[in-house]
Amino acid sequence: MSVRHGLLALLAEGPMHGYQLRQEFERRTGGTWPLNIGQVYTTVHRLVRDGLAEPVPQGEIGSAEEPGAPDGEGSGERFRLTEAGRAEATAWWARPVERGAPARDELAIKLALAVTAPGVDVPAVVQAQRTETLRALQDYTRLKARAAAEDLAWLLVLDNLVFVAEAEVRWLDHVEARVARAAATNAARGPRPAPGQGSTTQVSPGPPAVGVGPVGRDLR
Repeated sequence: MSVRHGLLALLAEGPMHGYQLRQEFERRTGGTWPLNIGQVYTTVHRLVRDGLAEPVPQGEIGSAEEPGAPDGEGSGERFRLTEAGRAEATAWWARPVERGAPARDELAIKLALAVTAPGVDVPAVVQAQRTETLRALQDYTRLKARAAAEDLAWLLVLDNLVFVAEAEVRWLDHVEARVARAAATNAARGPRPAPGQGSTTQVSPGPPAVGVGPVGRDLR
């Protein structure tokens, strides 16, 4: 997700300093996407640079020390949104997350390369990943069972992780089936004649073994 907009949304609730922003971000997302304090301050300072946030003068609020903050992390400037920052936070809530160019997915890239690399046991790669994804799915399910019903934010994050893992398992089943069909088709065709030998009839190459490509490509 956009850390920039996540911090904007938190600052829209009131002035905070870096440690508090990190604490709130991780608390509300269950620590799924941990932030380091340097990343938080770098992002906040960019918001200030862009006119979306500003430091709060020390005299306007009480102590800059957040109760319970580790030494050195709870001190320092608090920040608040400018009018432009509030407008941007409001616009972010109303704006859908764009699904343009797909993010680089390591698993999709790995399997796309595996089906074209000589000597790779693709079914074994798929099975190893399925085992890992099912393990993660069990972990997410256990966490959901332990989560308090009133902790809606954390439950929604867990729901997302569960749905993504379930979809990944279905996709791995699809990959396995596509690879098996491609192997059977190639076996039925038999070995191709060496250049200059046998029939001169050109055989059109079959479809790629796995349909991983640009958005909108037919994966069936």
